[in-house]
Amino acid sequence: MTEEVKEKLESMIATVMAQACIPGLSIAVVKDSQVVYARGFGARNVKENLPATPNTLFGIGSCTKSFTALAIMQLAEKGKLDIHDPVSKYVPFKLGSREEPITIHHLLTHSSGIPDLGVAEVLISRMAGIDEKWVPLASLEDFLLHINGASKEVAAEPGKRFFYFNSGYTLLGEIIERVAETPYEEYVRENILKPLKMERSTFLKEEFEKDPDVMTPYLVETKNGTVTVTPSRHPFHKFIYAPGGLLSSVMELSNYLAANMNNGTFEEAKILSSSLLHEMQRIHIETDMFRSYYGSYGREGYGYGWAIAEDFLGYKLVAHGGSTGVSSANLAFIPELRIGVAEASNIGRIPPPIVLGILAFFMGKDPEKEIPFFQIEKKLNMLTGVYESYKGIVKLSVVKKGAMLYLESKEKLMEMSLPLIPENDQIENLKFYAILAPGEKTPVEFTIDPSGKIDLYIERHRLHKVKNLP
Repeated sequence: MTEEVKEKLESMIATVMAQACIPGLSIAVVKDSQVVYARGFGARNVKENLPATPNTLFGIGSCTKSFTALAIMQLAEKGKLDIHDPVSKYVPFKLGSREEPITIHHLLTHSSGIPDLGVAEVLISRMAGIDEKWVPLASLEDFLLHINGASKEVAAEPGKRFFYFNSGYTLLGEIIERVAETPYEEYVRENILKPLKMERSTFLKEEFEKDPDVMTPYLVETKNGTVTVTPSRHPFHKFIYAPGGLLSSVMELSNYLAANMNNGTFEEAKILSSSLLHEMQRIHIETDMFRSYYGSYGREGYGYGWAIAEDFLGYKLVAHGGSTGVSSANLAFIPELRIGVAEASNIGRIPPPIVLGILAFFMGKDPEKEIPFFQIEKKLNMLTGVYESYKGIVKLSVVKKGAMLYLESKEKLMEMSLPLIPENDQIENLKFYAILAPGEKTPVEFTIDPSGKIDLYIERHRLHKVKNLP
């Protein structure tokens, strides 16, 4: 990577961090089993201004699911379970029918037909001190009562519909414990983390707190247009472990990516046969859920603990993101090119397209041209500003909140704050609409003349952009 490319890459990362109010972020890129780039950006602890490093431990959230799926596949490889066994064979699980039971395969692929039942939200809010839902979830008996009481919530037959079901992975963690006859976190440490030399990665609060290079988790909130970033607590709980409880560094995660891109082998360690690893990395159920995170890249779906897109710049992409509400991570790799990226941060969500942009850089591509996220972001930012009609009689502002543009006015005759909804995913034609009254779609169009001047058309009005927002 040339200095010019490196500078452009790091500038892209810094820009996204500023826009998303990310305190600290770490990146590692692995190519052919070697780390070819690693850097921390910003602060792992804002108050003390301690820098994020490639070795900083972050909560990786649902990226943990691929570790849980890997543990299940290891047990299957040893003949200790069959992934097509009913879940009820291993745990007292009562959803589904005897004729069409929910199997381990269905939990691995989120195809059980069970929608989210809110366990992760309850526990993350409780353990991070954010909110309290007063749902009893302190013991395994509580958890099973909550899950088994949801028979009327089942929305589809097993294998027919994708519902991202965090509690399914909590059940998988319990299956691992019962089959391996050892605590889930101990099994993962001995059979995955240690062979991959991920010695600092942990599920345990006491191990995390004694490590000298760890994140401070932050809660990001927006109130009245003002963004606040507040120190919080990381949610540690046994029911979170299997679906999203691992804490790791991007350097140690690079070992994990290397094994996934090298047929299950890292240095002298073999964590799974290549045939079973490939089963994890292929689509078992199609879903477009991940388009909102990663973009549209051909046929998309879910494997075992991994999301897959079959045409990312001409190659299969295997990826997963994760959030604990106060920390987050993204893992992504291209098996054919053996290029992977690990990214982690100390807020609840970082835009996954950062990872895709980094992959594009290392594929010799320009992210701003190849990754829709960056094109759309550029256009949305370009459209924000203050607009005035003839002689400044009507004044409107276009502001960006999250991923949406809003049309705002504080004038008494036109006081409003309305989301602008794009006509299509790419906003290529700069056409939107606003809902001024129930069922009434009002077109909103922007035009850009050859000199770069921007006009806004809504109803009878033509307004000219007169300045950018501060």
